[in-house]
Amino acid sequence: MIRIDALWLCSQPQDMRAGADRLLAVVVNTLGEAQAHHGYVFANAPASRLKLLVHDGFGVWCATRRLHTGRFVWHTREPGSAAPALQLSAQQFEALTLGLPWQRLGELSTIRRC
Repeated sequence: MIRIDALWLCSQPQDMRAGADRLLAVVVNTLGEAQAHHGYVFANAPASRLKLLVHDGFGVWCATRRLHTGRFVWHTREPGSAAPALQLSAQQFEALTLGLPWQRLGELSTIRRC
C-alpha cells in the first residue's frame, strides 16, 4: 500500500501526455521540492482527466483517472494568487475523484434551519 500523508492540488492545468518525470519537475519547480509520502494532483485544461503523483521516499508513482463524460470540479486559481497548490484532506480528495463539490464539504456536512 502506498502511504500518503498529505495531498496537494496543483491548480495549473497540465498536458496529460506528461509522465511522472515531467510532473515531478513541475512540482519541484513550483513548490521547491517533492516531499516523501505526499501526493500531487494535476488535471488537464477541460478537467476531464486527473493524474496523481506520489513520492514514496524511494521512487515516484503516477496514477491516472479519466472521465468518459463530464468533468471534475476543479479549483480555479485567483489572478495574482501566490499559492500554486492547495492542500486537500482525504475526504476532499475522495469527493474530487468522484466529481463532487469537494470545496463545499464543510458547509454541506451541516443542515440548518433557514
